[in-house]
Amino acid sequence: MMVAAAEISATPSEGIAPCQLGLEARMALTLAEMDGRCRMAALAVDVNSAHITTEPPMTPAVLPLPPAPSPSPYSTPIAALLHRARIRIETDGWCRDALYDESGAICPERAIRLEAASRRQGHDASLLLLESIRRHWQAETIPSWNAQQNSVAPVLLAFDRAAQLAHSRDQ
Repeated sequence: MMVAAAEISATPSEGIAPCQLGLEARMALTLAEMDGRCRMAALAVDVNSAHITTEPPMTPAVLPLPPAPSPSPYSTPIAALLHRARIRIETDGWCRDALYDESGAICPERAIRLEAASRRQGHDASLLLLESIRRHWQAETIPSWNAQQNSVAPVLLAFDRAAQLAHSRDQ
């Protein structure tokens, strides 16, 4: 016959006398009960953590950080824009015959557009760059002059001269 859990109580039944245990016997029972609980806790930890792999996690490859942009030596907005555009060409690469190429290299016009805060600012910077180019080279437009260059050096020089011109005009 099964006995329901509710029928078993901590108080002794009327016909059974409570057993008097000594201190050492109670301590031994408590120790045995605690050992059982510790074994069950250790087993629970093993079961709950069985899905965790013991292999060290793969660490992702650390990508080098891009160089921090150098502060602009110019305090005027157009001169600072031309300086940032020059840095962008150095960083992204120079493209000769298109706005940009598949490797991410860009032409001077695109560098200015990417760095300009507004169309007006980009337009003003392009005009100053063209003026600087015309002072030192024979060219009708920035793209035609850019296509004639064999290296990035004259392009960077043109940006430096245009930035100095904008700074001297307080632009």
